[in-house]
Amino acid sequence: MQPKLAYLVTEDWYFLSHRLPMARAAREAGFEVHVLTKVADGRERIEAEGFHLHPLDWSRAESSPIRLGGAVAQVRRLLREIAPAVLHNIALKPVLIGGLAAMGLRDLAVVNSINGLGTTIVAGGLAGTLKRRALELGLVHLLDRQRTLTIAQNADDCAMLRVVGVPERRLRLVAGSGIDTLNLRPTPEPPRPLTMTFVGRMLAIKGIRTLIAAHRHLTERGDPIQLLLAGTPDPGSPTAIPIREIESWAREPGIEWLGHVANIGELWARSHIAVLPSRGGEGLPLSLLEASACGRPMIATDVPGCRDVVRDGVTGLLVPLDDPAALAGAISRLAGDPNLRARMGGAARLRAETEFSATLIAAKIAALYLDLAGGKIA
Repeated sequence: MQPKLAYLVTEDWYFLSHRLPMARAAREAGFEVHVLTKVADGRERIEAEGFHLHPLDWSRAESSPIRLGGAVAQVRRLLREIAPAVLHNIALKPVLIGGLAAMGLRDLAVVNSINGLGTTIVAGGLAGTLKRRALELGLVHLLDRQRTLTIAQNADDCAMLRVVGVPERRLRLVAGSGIDTLNLRPTPEPPRPLTMTFVGRMLAIKGIRTLIAAHRHLTERGDPIQLLLAGTPDPGSPTAIPIREIESWAREPGIEWLGHVANIGELWARSHIAVLPSRGGEGLPLSLLEASACGRPMIATDVPGCRDVVRDGVTGLLVPLDDPAALAGAISRLAGDPNLRARMGGAARLRAETEFSATLIAAKIAALYLDLAGGKIA
């Protein structure tokens, strides 16, 4: 019989933007693919791939124990109904809910993807410390189980999982979800003005306020650099930036808010530099991977995930966390040196092809599915 693979993902758009090549590779490897997720407008695209869609009634921002318990029960019912050989939990909340739902299902192997630890890992104060400790204890309990593998996207997260007690035999380090290097290709630099672009959700944790401060600093000293903000607000996130604040930025000289951009290749074709001043909690930032594939040099903060994509002085520049002056200096340096931009952009493209290609990443993950389904991993 054809083995079944179930993906547990918070929302359909995330599955389509981050996991589609992986699911296609699993399908080609012989799996019947099922997707358990909250459905917004992705039903048609998911079902067009031949995947079986199972809508979930949950919210990514939900923290009520009763609602979370209901989500666990719903997922468990679906797992009993589908009877997959492998369950792949994507991101922290599905890892916790899917891990609880899978308890006692002895014929089920589990893959957990830790795609960055989000706001929990960067939260400060006593509450943040208690949350992190509770998360660590819960993760160890769920991740150190038979026929269970956990995939970390960056070296820092992998090291953290080892420190809290997840055994080495249960861990794999895989560089993100992969990037489509066939359709995303380098293009010549556009005409001036010099344009830098941020791609991502409009969240404080992404460091956008630091970026705005850096742009103001450059504007005040007479550097005419255009800033494009590509992304939408995310009310479900605890660090969501109010839309009024975003709209006020777009009224400042040299700043344009584009909202959602469907054709990311065209966006990078009109950009000279990619910038992501993240405050942490990243897995392997998709926006930087896409910029790499398009041959664009990058500027990012020296935090986990970002520093796994950006090699300082090679594919881009790393700057300290929450430092508008340092960020402005890095932007000015790249803006004034076209040869440096070309060299770094070329190196970024080479890394995209040799380390981050969706074809390479999907093949690695599909091989793990086959090993787990075939009982080769105990």
